[in-house]
Amino acid sequence: MRRPVEGEVHVHYGQIYVESDPDGYGPDLAEAFAGQSAGLCGAATAGALWLSTGLHTGEVGFTVEVHDHAPPLDESWEDVVEVSFRPVSADSVLMEWAGEDSWDLGLDETDYRVRYCATGMDRARAADTRGDDVPQLDCYLLQFWPAAPEPARVVKETSRTAAHWHGYARDLPPPPTPAERAEAERRARIAQETAERERRLDRERRLWGGRLPSDALRAVGGNVSGLRDFDPGLLHALDAAGPATQRAVALLAARRACEAAGLTALDWVTEALAELDEGRPLPPPFDDDTRMWHALASDPACPDRTVGRAIPPERPSSQDSSSAPGTVAPSPQEAATLVVGPARAVARLSSPPPAPASEGAGQSSLPPAPASEGAGQSSLPPAPAPEGAGQSSPPPAPDPAAAVLSSPPGPGSRPVRPARRLRPAGSVPAHLATARGPPRRDRRRRTRPAPGGRGRGVRGRRHPR
Repeated sequence: MRRPVEGEVHVHYGQIYVESDPDGYGPDLAEAFAGQSAGLCGAATAGALWLSTGLHTGEVGFTVEVHDHAPPLDESWEDVVEVSFRPVSADSVLMEWAGEDSWDLGLDETDYRVRYCATGMDRARAADTRGDDVPQLDCYLLQFWPAAPEPARVVKETSRTAAHWHGYARDLPPPPTPAERAEAERRARIAQETAERERRLDRERRLWGGRLPSDALRAVGGNVSGLRDFDPGLLHALDAAGPATQRAVALLAARRACEAAGLTALDWVTEALAELDEGRPLPPPFDDDTRMWHALASDPACPDRTVGRAIPPERPSSQDSSSAPGTVAPSPQEAATLVVGPARAVARLSSPPPAPASEGAGQSSLPPAPASEGAGQSSLPPAPAPEGAGQSSPPPAPDPAAAVLSSPPGPGSRPVRPARRLRPAGSVPAHLATARGPPRRDRRRRTRPAPGGRGRGVRGRRHPR
């Protein structure tokens, strides 16, 4: 026989425990005693014992003995119960409340019979708390010996405190069967996966302006995320427009990018744009990425300048209200005011113009004509006003491509960071590649999170007294 624990231990909330799962947190009160006919020592959860004491807070006498065979019962103990216990690891400890201290018990991973003996429980319960100058009120003996599993039983009952806990245990419902426990774990796992999926979709909705993108839009490669930061509504509109409109927009974007970068002054770039307009394949060197980059780098007439990196406008958190009951579709003029970013200019141009204020007003809703000279500039000049116009023309709408590349910050937008510069010619190959065919799938390498372990947690258990 050996005694791994002998002396006084500290209890709190009338509890102390035996635990053998280094990664577990132990059962709660009802789980520990579910299905037992005996209180005081809860063994309903594998690998753990819940030991109740009469004293609420303070030092109690406590001894742990490990025997090779069943020891004789000492009749001097007032209350005695027996349960069966099997450690789930070789790391069995006697642990105080909240893990404040523990003692190694040195138990093997085998079946044990456990006898829990107590004296002075009523006296300690009446005192509730023991101070430093108060004599010992209650003491306990915990004995282990190898034995086959048997049901828990009350060996001796004397105190009202023990009778209370025996009645509490008998009134508890039986513990769940293994099948019921597995089903509960399965439902909890499904609920957690559903919640995680909803959180992921919610984040995606916020990124995409309050609407989830289609599978086709998710699969598009290239700088889709860059355009999404400026105007997610435009991306949804392009997705729904169909291949013909998508190709027309891609052609427009390629031409505007070349104009803003000053590349339309190069004959071989202009010829490539003309071939795209006619629906024909791109001519050399645009039929090979390596040759195209070499041509851009080696042509001395290729512009070499930088512009500020475009900064997306500040947008409020969007919500998709198109499906809300009672929602009225906005007019084209109202819809144009809801668009943010460079696409706002396009939205204004596509909406019907307002009625003129007076007769003879020479206003026009058409975009400004580009200048024949100075193609290397980042913005296009307005068309001259026609002679004889009764009123001067309104300021021209900004060019979308030029706005992306070089527009100054407006009210409420973040300032352009001068330190971050781009060469506009570098974006042209991507525009041309988009215009000449379907986008390629963006292939990204998936990474697996590094493995991690869990340590013993600090616990705190309470139960009504």
